[in-house]
Amino acid sequence: MVREIIRDEVFLAQKAEPAVPDDLDIAQDLLDTLAAHKTGCVGMAANMIGVNKRIIAFDNEGTYLVMFNPEIVKKSGPYEVEEGCLSLPGTRMARRWKSIKVRYQNERFQLRFKTFTGWTAQIIQHEINHCEGVLI
Repeated sequence: MVREIIRDEVFLAQKAEPAVPDDLDIAQDLLDTLAAHKTGCVGMAANMIGVNKRIIAFDNEGTYLVMFNPEIVKKSGPYEVEEGCLSLPGTRMARRWKSIKVRYQNERFQLRFKTFTGWTAQIIQHEINHCEGVLI
């Protein structure tokens, strides 16, 4: 189901609760909403659709990937970049990393580790910030 985009900064600034297997329907809503906004959005966190759970979905080089309970466990190559967000007006500067290693759970809640670089890494960092209640 496509959900409304949340723009309430007080809600968005809350740290997300861990995701559990009962949250799979939220992941589907996140994918549906992301697909509906694909012209102006490459990633979303669950709080952007009003659910304070640690779930992100993003464009992973042409296909959408969902991560439950993602955490960056390794990072390298810091840089500054200007970013926008569907939930916030305008753009802001953010510090990002060129390469990140992420620990997350897949849709079966199996633990996974994967390294991402470049644009995909930047998207993931933005969405994990949402899970932490950090607004750009």
